Amino acid sequence: MIPEILFHLFLPILLMNGTGQAAGKVPTIPVVTSSEFIYETAPFPECHASTIAETRQGLVAAWFGGTKEKNPDVGIWVSRLERSGKGGNGQWTTPVEVANGVESPTRRYPTWNPVLHTVGDKLILFYKVGPSPSTWWGMMMVSTDGGKTWSSPTRLPDGIAGPIKNKPITLPGGELLCPSSTEDKGWRVHFEFTGDLGKTWRRTEPINDGKEFGIIQPTVFTHRDGRLQALFRSRQGVIVESWSSDRGQTWGPLAATSLPNPNSGIDGVTLRDGRHLLVYNHAITPPGRWGDRAPLNVAISTDGKVWSQVAILETGPREAEYSYPAIIQSRDGKIHILYTWNRKKIKHVVLAE
Repeated sequence: MIPEILFHLFLPILLMNGTGQAAGKVPTIPVVTSSEFIYETAPFPECHASTIAETRQGLVAAWFGGTKEKNPDVGIWVSRLERSGKGGNGQWTTPVEVANGVESPTRRYPTWNPVLHTVGDKLILFYKVGPSPSTWWGMMMVSTDGGKTWSSPTRLPDGIAGPIKNKPITLPGGELLCPSSTEDKGWRVHFEFTGDLGKTWRRTEPINDGKEFGIIQPTVFTHRDGRLQALFRSRQGVIVESWSSDRGQTWGPLAATSLPNPNSGIDGVTLRDGRHLLVYNHAITPPGRWGDRAPLNVAISTDGKVWSQVAILETGPREAEYSYPAIIQSRDGKIHILYTWNRKKIKHVVLAE
């Protein structure tokens, strides 16, 4: 293991682009314009797996919080950043629990991995309920007022989990493509589709067998030529990719990218100018092991193949955890990133070109 002081000395060498060569001129993208915690104190000691979406009323964030991951008291919490002058004061609202796994006075399950996505005037909240990732089931709720109030929870059909960690994308014609995965027969990825906001669903078969690559939690990029690219968290120590030429109906062979993955969640977004941003932990870990979840990095690519580092959001110490990022681009062009900060808080960082 590299000693901490040497790790920071060699960090510029470790942060390389997709060619395996040290990144040269950094493409213009971001400067960090703000960095803040969504809350300072909360009624839960731990939090994780945040998500963010933009509505007409402002930004909305969600995450799961409770005593500890997998504990039955873990629920889904929401905070809103309403724009000043539209009933808001430009600050994140106090977190509110909007969903939990209570089934009866004597039975309660933990909740997991919320995913927010806006479709027109509706904000959809997908999340999971169940004892573990291998046995959980999908749920969803809808808000029509920017996350202030929510519909009653609806359970998704058997075999449908909804987007498992990262946001859906809207295909031409309006159908949602939801990147999903399962952990009951190895780590396998599939994709789910709904054209009526969750009333009916269809899904692909798993795109992998869970043996050569154990992959979960896809993030999807859209390319100018119409192809889709999915990147995956893996057990093999690298970020893995696959491509689709038919809007996600079928996917090509899996391949290792040049980017490391310490068995930790990633997320990405295709910007309006066609470039792609990826947030991930650039840490090298032996395959099959849990590894460091620091540093937390932002990389950019024009083609999805060659990546250049453009920001380091957190550097350490190495025993820290800065993980499970979520990223969107808002209407004003700013890039919003949320991530878990040591399981104690959710951090919000804004980048601007």
